[in-house]
Amino acid sequence: MDHLVHFEIHADDPARAISFYTTLFGWQVTKMDGADYWLLAATTEGEPGIDGAIMARQGPRPEVGAPIVGMVTTVQVADLDASLSRALELGGDVALERMTIPNVGAVVYVHDTEANVLGLFQPDR
Repeated sequence: MDHLVHFEIHADDPARAISFYTTLFGWQVTKMDGADYWLLAATTEGEPGIDGAIMARQGPRPEVGAPIVGMVTTVQVADLDASLSRALELGGDVALERMTIPNVGAVVYVHDTEANVLGLFQPDR
């Protein structure tokens, strides 16, 4: 069966993006030898998930408020309000207000420091 195995975050300033994601989620980062490509260890042991990378953006930065081109990466968090607050402290801003998904949980979309849209999701327990 086909399944998602990797994600990439495009960044105007990779160092700034690395700081945002490692501080917000505690992900580990490793620079690939000979490339401007930083691997992200984004999974938690014993939990389903995928790892990804940060790379320098190829082309213009997306305009805030423009329709989303591509996919939105959503991260499951333990406390949506705390994660949203931390994302805003780190330079993000709200892209789509918090929404409740009945019998599933709640999600909010933020722009990261690179104007990418990131979903934060807290499941109902």
